[in-house]
Amino acid sequence: MKKRLSLMLVTLMAFGSILAACGGGEEAASTDTTTPTETATDTTTPDETATEETGTDSESAIGFTEATDVATNNDVALARTDSAIIGTVAPQGVFNPLFHQTSYDYYVDYLVFPSLTKVKTDGTYENDLADDIKISDDNKTYTFHIRDDANYSDGTPVTASDYLFALKIYLDSSYDGQADPLSWNIVGGKEYNEGTATDISGVKVIDDKTVEVTVSDYDAMTQVNLGGVTPLSEAYYGKDYKQGDVSSIKAFNGKPMGAGPYKVTKYTAGQEVDFEANEGYYDGAPKIPKLIYKVTTDTTNLAMLQAGETDLDNITVNEDNVEELKATGFLDVDILKNNGYGYVAMNNNNPLFSDVKVRQALTYGLNRAEVVEAAYGPYAEVINIPQSDVSWAYTDENIDPYDYDVEKAKSLLDEAGWVEGADGIREKDGKKFEVNFSATADNPVVDALIPIMTENYEQLGIKLVVETLDFNAIMEKKDKGDYDMFFAAWGLTPDPDSTVYITDGAQNNSGYSNPEVDALYAKGKKELDINERKKIYAEAYQKINADAPEILMYQRTNMLAINGRLDGWDISPYKDFPLSLHQVEIAE
Repeated sequence: MKKRLSLMLVTLMAFGSILAACGGGEEAASTDTTTPTETATDTTTPDETATEETGTDSESAIGFTEATDVATNNDVALARTDSAIIGTVAPQGVFNPLFHQTSYDYYVDYLVFPSLTKVKTDGTYENDLADDIKISDDNKTYTFHIRDDANYSDGTPVTASDYLFALKIYLDSSYDGQADPLSWNIVGGKEYNEGTATDISGVKVIDDKTVEVTVSDYDAMTQVNLGGVTPLSEAYYGKDYKQGDVSSIKAFNGKPMGAGPYKVTKYTAGQEVDFEANEGYYDGAPKIPKLIYKVTTDTTNLAMLQAGETDLDNITVNEDNVEELKATGFLDVDILKNNGYGYVAMNNNNPLFSDVKVRQALTYGLNRAEVVEAAYGPYAEVINIPQSDVSWAYTDENIDPYDYDVEKAKSLLDEAGWVEGADGIREKDGKKFEVNFSATADNPVVDALIPIMTENYEQLGIKLVVETLDFNAIMEKKDKGDYDMFFAAWGLTPDPDSTVYITDGAQNNSGYSNPEVDALYAKGKKELDINERKKIYAEAYQKINADAPEILMYQRTNMLAINGRLDGWDISPYKDFPLSLHQVEIAE
């Protein structure tokens, strides 16, 4: 009998928030980055789903469906008795965890480069390369002990000096990866970055396996950031490194060497990445000796699964695809909630939207449930706070659901001084209530949204004028503050800390400002107790919900299709498939 680990919807403390955009599907940023990324594509990726169809119960559409008849499995797949093929979007070939930018490079890097800690499916962290972590009473000194049996794939030991070496690359003035290591507040980090010091004074190598890191200030992310650092073999990567120039490190991007469960044996850009098991891996040799990441596309991935050419891939979620995958009999189908949400941005600096009653009216007056149903059917649901309900920080306590209510919306607009004119369009101080909506073309959410929004707002006495632009043009307008409304989506990393609703925050698209929310986010980041943090963020979400700075639209789902011959997965909305590949085996 097959034994399969639970595919749980979990909670998790982790990194920050990642800005994706455009809707329908967003290009996946690296899953361990803390920096915001904006993208313009509408392709389905591991962090996203795409379209449509109908349905009524999002909860019933979510879950794991095991293959019903593995005996029907394709002979092509069954012939792979010692290997598995994973379908993926083409990696960029940046196989270094300090520099990768996409999920697809991350999928490679995770198999090669372990960090000191790793995430568990139940939403907590556990030690990985580190077997002991001590934190001082003032939360400013972190002592990591690297496990004695941790070796690189060439047989050399992972050392504390390798951890220090990785930090030097992060803090080098020429570092141009996505992390923000100066924000980690490592003592001496700024001086090393500026070139006024040749070492990082706050990092001390105690012995070959022990390193101590001191920070000038701490927050809830400090241990996550420091524990997430991947030691790099200084002997392998550091031969030509000189402070102020990391180009010699990048020269190894195509030939990575780490201490993880697999090692890269071949990389053919745009085609595949080949791996073989690292027999000396400290957590035990992987159960599948050989892996291939094979490049697929949205037009080929489903057919390749059906033909047995691949064993796993991310497939666009819609009812037709779900039905077709299940019909094979030999494919497991795993549908999980996405950690993110779609929203309609409103320019809070525009006088049209400066009044909270107007913003509330626009939310009450839009039939969001109808939009979500039209775009995603049962694979999404309306959301009312800027947080996924798979997060430990999620709350629905004292949250207004903003159910569609035309009369309430009209009443709020009346209270705000917008009265209907002779032509039925509301006006105030001689100005008509006319909204320009910047829309992206060929976007399933926008296609569903525009006709419903146009009709709904016409009932309120508001004229919607739609302009179609490419996504980069919309982002340029956003950056200049030259917009009324546009649609986008956020892909969230697991920790609720972000700058999306912080006054002048780097990720703040709407111009929203509430000093009380600013203070709560600052307090939440500083608090270390997760239960106290939950209370703090709940209060922040309640205030944001009441202020309605944006029209929150939906939380949607993702789908993995997996050949039933592979067993032992441990996957969640935050723990993606590469994190359990080393424990997966080919079923008898």
